[in-house]
Amino acid sequence: MKERIAVIDGLRSPIAKANGKLNDVSADNLGAIITKELVLRNNLEYKLFDEVIMGNVAQPANAANIARVMAIRAGFPQSTPAYTVHRNCASGMQSISSAIEKLHSNQGDLYLVGGMESMSNIPLLYSDEFRNFITKFTYSKSLAQKLKILSSFRLGFLKPTIGLISGLTDPISGKIMGITAENLANEFKISRDAQDEYALKSHLKAQKAIESGIFKEEIHPIMTKNASIIDDDGVRFNQTIEALNKLKPIFDRLSGTVTAGNSSQVSDGACSLIVCTESKARQLNLEPIGFIKDYAYAGLDAHRMGLGPIYATKKLFDKTGVSLKDIDVIELNEAFAAQVIANLEAFKSDDFCKKAFNSSALGEIDESILNINGGAIALGHPVGMSGARIVLTALKELKRRDDKLGLATLCIGGGQGASFLLEV
Repeated sequence: MKERIAVIDGLRSPIAKANGKLNDVSADNLGAIITKELVLRNNLEYKLFDEVIMGNVAQPANAANIARVMAIRAGFPQSTPAYTVHRNCASGMQSISSAIEKLHSNQGDLYLVGGMESMSNIPLLYSDEFRNFITKFTYSKSLAQKLKILSSFRLGFLKPTIGLISGLTDPISGKIMGITAENLANEFKISRDAQDEYALKSHLKAQKAIESGIFKEEIHPIMTKNASIIDDDGVRFNQTIEALNKLKPIFDRLSGTVTAGNSSQVSDGACSLIVCTESKARQLNLEPIGFIKDYAYAGLDAHRMGLGPIYATKKLFDKTGVSLKDIDVIELNEAFAAQVIANLEAFKSDDFCKKAFNSSALGEIDESILNINGGAIALGHPVGMSGARIVLTALKELKRRDDKLGLATLCIGGGQGASFLLEV
């Protein structure tokens, strides 16, 4: 890239289990709470920001262009434009890269970016038959017409479509995301025991991070009328392998290995970041928490979408000349334990990399630097937020360790991957 992009600061909410403590907080309000706190903490005037760009996946009907709604609720003036971006699980990252493109084309100097999601509030949808029934009834002009239409009503019209399940199902492959994880478990011969062991480690690492107060550096507590939440509440303290082993497969009930316990959690959360060019940070006398050196997105077969991290990282490494041995901290979003393990295997496989990229293996990932404080299996995965969250978490960990280079990467439903190269 032309110039490193400075991340001045970042803040996130605790991540809450869907239909739990943040059930009554809309995504725009959740994002507004975090964004307002972030701007105030950094003593910046709202008017200094050129634009607000936020990622969101399940964009609510009552908050069209949710980034704009969030920005106004957070205190930005009417004159500050805002827009929403959507790249499934990488929506939070897309907000960052969209701002980078604007910074490098001299369209602005300072941006508020991030992601927000309330998976609790993804709606139930009426069937097409009921929608058509209501439409015809509404526009009928005579009593006779209305009675004729009423006579066509069937109770089956009221059967809803669960928006969450529909959203997590790829229309190209026709598979819900959990089946793509089963595909990888079969392809890489990943056992149920290996997946549960990985999930256990995620919970234990997250518990340790909470108990040591590490996440307090990046979390702003949320208070609601019914509850307060100061930590990520999906972490199962003192989780055991026995408890994980008891859970039944949920996607392939006959022969599957992917369970609720070794999958990421459906969650609510928001994360905001302040970004500008390195030179602008110096001009404003701002001390960044780190920098974004470069990024890459890649596409792949939707049936194997969980391999997005290796595809995007290969592209990023080719672009920058960086290699795996240069990386000090890795945040690889834990959509599923099988998906993470498949990437670990693919990174070190000469056969896989020869077939996929006509290259040698990228190298073996040192698990001691991977998701050091746990990942989405324990913390949760609010889909519009997670891309921004793993960037923030990686930068904070690099700074704590006095290390230099970090990699934040994730898979994207529908067959994509994203990777960001970070520097402190």
